[in-house]
Amino acid sequence: MHLMKNHEQYARCLVLAGGGFRFGYYLGVHAAAQDCGRAPDVVLATCGGAIAAAIIAGAPDARTRLAWAASPAMYGFLREVTSTLRATPLRTLGGAARRWMQRAPAPHVPDLFRDYLFELPDRLPLPLEPVAGAPALAIVGGQLLFGPGDAGTARGDRPLFAQTVFCPPAAAALLDGRPAPAADPRWSAGAVAPQLRADSATPLRDAVRISIADMFYFRSHACHGRHYTGGVIDLFPLEIAHYLAREVIMERKMPFNPWLAAPALRAVLGIDGAARLRHVHALHADAWVDTRDMAQALRAHGIGKRIDWRRNRIALAAPPSAAAYAAQVQAQWDYGYRKGMAAMKKATA
Repeated sequence: MHLMKNHEQYARCLVLAGGGFRFGYYLGVHAAAQDCGRAPDVVLATCGGAIAAAIIAGAPDARTRLAWAASPAMYGFLREVTSTLRATPLRTLGGAARRWMQRAPAPHVPDLFRDYLFELPDRLPLPLEPVAGAPALAIVGGQLLFGPGDAGTARGDRPLFAQTVFCPPAAAALLDGRPAPAADPRWSAGAVAPQLRADSATPLRDAVRISIADMFYFRSHACHGRHYTGGVIDLFPLEIAHYLAREVIMERKMPFNPWLAAPALRAVLGIDGAARLRHVHALHADAWVDTRDMAQALRAHGIGKRIDWRRNRIALAAPPSAAAYAAQVQAQWDYGYRKGMAAMKKATA
């Protein structure tokens, strides 16, 4: 399925959809696209992909980007992510079980101001400015349409979130008046407002911080008097990519975890993640990067979670040293490059 395009569009969009703290593989995918003569002039990113997008725009070449992602500064940032008092194993397991049993989509206003597991350091160690010739960046987040005092109240039929894309004015013009893909009634129960919003005023550092602020993991991010949750509002923004560009490179993603991720999407955002993913995989992309085996392939090369029994906390399982972290990022990059090259070759066959 091709979505409507116009002459103002960018030539090519690379979608970096999620990835968590395994964002290094996106740098490999981007390097593969460059080496195949298909470098994007716009990068659309969500969640961990937003970190990779900022590095792509702010570093001049693949070697420098990899070094930035694998740097001691980035390792130090990840080591400083700390557990909150709410991150006890029993409470975390109980919350997941309640969301799994609760089948109604987004019945209550969630407390995204206090109910989260980890505190992020104040500043992300990212490039401050794009380099010459860098692609435009479009970063996905979700504006909260409620305040802390609303938490726990019945939602009724009101929208709680506005799908928002942080992007330059040229991209914002292409998104003006577009429907929000996350609000489509085929998978949405009305907790996301129907109109897509574009924001050209928010600084890139805030946009990235917003996009990684996934519910239950991190606190919503405040900027310019508004509060935002993460790019998880739409991990597969393929329609937005088609709004932006004539050609799209996108991932085929693994299914949502049916015990944890899918119930969280339903409970907070009112979204049926499985239905959304099936729809996206049936749409057109000019190149599909198949990362459906990522969890298995990078099982030993990412930052997961562990139980700190001594402190009775869920904690991030960071590598034991900066050198071990750099090796993880290299493995992620290699995986992404391999998958990207396979996708580019298949698209041109």
